[in-house]
Amino acid sequence: MNILTFVLVLLVAIVLALAGFTGVASWLIERRNPPVGSFIDIAGANIHYVHVPAPVGAELPPLVFIHGASANLKDQMLPLRPQFEGRAEMLFFDRPGHGWSERGPGSNETQEGQAATIATLMDRLGVKDAIIIGHSFGGSIAATFALEHPEKTRGLLFLSAATHPWPGGDTSWYYSLSARPVVGRLFAAMVANPAGLMRIDAATTCVFSPNKAPDFYVDEASIKLVLRPQPFRANAIDVEGLYRHALKTAPRYPEIKAPTVVLSGDADTVVYEEIHSIGLARDIPDAELVWVRNLGHKPDWVAPDLVAAAVERLAGQPRDLQAMARQVEARIAGDAFGTDMCVNEKAPN
Repeated sequence: MNILTFVLVLLVAIVLALAGFTGVASWLIERRNPPVGSFIDIAGANIHYVHVPAPVGAELPPLVFIHGASANLKDQMLPLRPQFEGRAEMLFFDRPGHGWSERGPGSNETQEGQAATIATLMDRLGVKDAIIIGHSFGGSIAATFALEHPEKTRGLLFLSAATHPWPGGDTSWYYSLSARPVVGRLFAAMVANPAGLMRIDAATTCVFSPNKAPDFYVDEASIKLVLRPQPFRANAIDVEGLYRHALKTAPRYPEIKAPTVVLSGDADTVVYEEIHSIGLARDIPDAELVWVRNLGHKPDWVAPDLVAAAVERLAGQPRDLQAMARQVEARIAGDAFGTDMCVNEKAPN
């Protein structure tokens, strides 16, 4: 066997091994993280959702939760459903291409397309309008939803949102690579799963830093579902396209008329909070900015009581969100988890 043949055989063996590992690992991930809700076909995409019907005498309007990148409906449902159980109708769903939802043949690769899917889902379930709660990447969809479907938007709550153009528009190399048509499919099918499994604990630490990630978070919130090839690539396409979407959409935010609360920490290691959250509070008329010192990217898990109060405020109930933010600050003042490896970057000038 000459050297060229040996190299080719070795490459084929590596490719088959990586693809085989991904296939088995994806099967195990699905076995350990089965669907928890119902399915409905919307324009050819099978959408996975959990609908909690309105209780008798509900004190709050319906609530629609939009999860962020690399996540699924459980990421918001686990910490926030207990806050509103018996008080409001709730709709949690896997965004198209994420969790157990299919991407579908339509326009779900855009924020406008995903917003249209949400609007249709609300119609099918009889939800006339709602307070829309968007976390991280879900914030860009929440803002788009308010622009495209204002009649369905009772209020807006942004949690550590990603909504505005940032200097350079760069994103992680593996998202840019995975979004490409051919090489992206190969990367997602062979490399993303084993590499992601090795990095998931460290990545989770940095998503929560400087606050502590719950020990059970990755398993209970089914975060590993994103490491399957199709969801990984759908997630990459979403993130890679965020900058272009923000460039065209952010100038329209002053058109938003819905009551708005923007909740953000000042220690976010995932997004530039000084661009996105401060930008939302600046651009949306009468929006209230709730700025929490030493809070990272996960207010839904770290401060669910403050999230609940923000929803109550949007529903017209008297709530002093600034005073509550100071209480949260006192509670998390000593948090310094992951600060030795997770960088709280500030936006370049």
